[in-house]
Amino acid sequence: MANQQESLNDQMIARRQKADEMRSAGIDPFGHRFERTHTAAQLHATFDDTDAEQLEQDQVPVKIAGRMMTKRRSGKISFADIKDRTGRIQVFIQKPVVGEEAYEWFKKSDLGDILGFEGYVMKTRAGELSVNVQKITHLAKALRPLPDKFHGLTDIETKYRQRYLDLISNEEAYTRFYQRSRIITAIRQYMDNDGFIEVETPMLQNEAGGAAARPFVTHHNALDMDMYLRIALELHLKRLIVGGMERVYEIGRVFRNEGMDPKHNPEFTVMESYAAYWNFEDVMTETENIFKAAAKVVAPDLKVTYDGQTVDLTKPFARKHMVDLIKEKTGIDFWQPMTVAEARKLADDHHVSYEDYWGVGHIINSFFEEFVEKTIQEPTFVYGHPVEVSPLAKKNAEDDRFTDRFELFILGGEYANAFTELNDPIDQRSRFEAQVAERAAGNDEAEGIDEDFVEALEYGMPPTGGLGVGIDRLVMLLTDAKSIRDVVLFPTMK
Repeated sequence: MANQQESLNDQMIARRQKADEMRSAGIDPFGHRFERTHTAAQLHATFDDTDAEQLEQDQVPVKIAGRMMTKRRSGKISFADIKDRTGRIQVFIQKPVVGEEAYEWFKKSDLGDILGFEGYVMKTRAGELSVNVQKITHLAKALRPLPDKFHGLTDIETKYRQRYLDLISNEEAYTRFYQRSRIITAIRQYMDNDGFIEVETPMLQNEAGGAAARPFVTHHNALDMDMYLRIALELHLKRLIVGGMERVYEIGRVFRNEGMDPKHNPEFTVMESYAAYWNFEDVMTETENIFKAAAKVVAPDLKVTYDGQTVDLTKPFARKHMVDLIKEKTGIDFWQPMTVAEARKLADDHHVSYEDYWGVGHIINSFFEEFVEKTIQEPTFVYGHPVEVSPLAKKNAEDDRFTDRFELFILGGEYANAFTELNDPIDQRSRFEAQVAERAAGNDEAEGIDEDFVEALEYGMPPTGGLGVGIDRLVMLLTDAKSIRDVVLFPTMK
């Protein structure tokens, strides 16, 4: 390791010396604006199918720029692979064409340097599309060597801490983040076309609500008050429904002060939407359409492969009640009325743990998580969550033990959470009060009472369907990423 570090330092010293030599020769190693005419992808799309003779005859002038990833030299001729945001293109450099001085400086250039090239399009004898360079411009000297070109960036810590190196050396990582951007754009286009308005709501809030999660706490000095980074978008978006906006959505970061694992990062991206006069069944249709619109970005046939398993999104998503699924897997019928003691006895018999403050609904939900959740493979809307675990959802009109809420599961993972929103302010206050009681009983993720939100409901909120989608998890599914850190450019690190 000591020799490797010494060699690395030697390379860094040599690169700095080259930069000084360039300055002494009147060449700025960190250049200025360079106007490109083409990207690598544009060149390939335009000229890959043109034969060499035609290219030689046309001599189409081009200007390209990018990072030099490889370099090969044979006498008075050099080749290099140049990488830009769209891909790679080869450059062909001849000493008699660019001149002796320019050629010598190119010989001294290092892998990782960023250069501009002017020339015309050609194909080599091997048939590779290239730029026959007439002029070279130095744009940025790389003072540190890139990761080993044969092994790439293999250290996981470095990959996440120094994402820029991962993007330079790992085509798969670069492509995944490009696809993430396009996936979010596709979601926005779908929402906009369906009459929704994109809005922005506060990240700093007086009361953290809208989800069961532990918040990050900060302090506002001027107001001398504690504030919270938002754990959800929900309560402010529903205020906008009260205000008459009727269809709103937001794509933004939320923050939860909780544990980290391959599916959880303390800050992550969600999309929440709310539509007046909808119920949770309308939102199921919306959710299915959003997922299909997003999937088309990476899989036009709507067949996505994740961890070796294929998910067929062409078929209608299944819709199943939580209690029915539990009965299918365990034989236990939670449709039957029962006391907390009877539910605890069932939990004990099936080795399902529970907390002292839990009611029957908590135990039903725990049975689902223990015996059903991981078995769901095809896209399935699981609906009918108990009231106890759904403080913001409307009760089911036929059985008030349950709510008109669903979660979307695919390959054993949750990808969306939605419900017919609770719009009764009296019921909402009592639910909040039950959450406060849970917090006092030991549940530090239970919500408090958002008095302003309750007051907003008292002005009247129409029946509303709401949706929350974890964007990071959706991108993981669509790009076959095993960890949330692979789809977040700069994940939280210790």
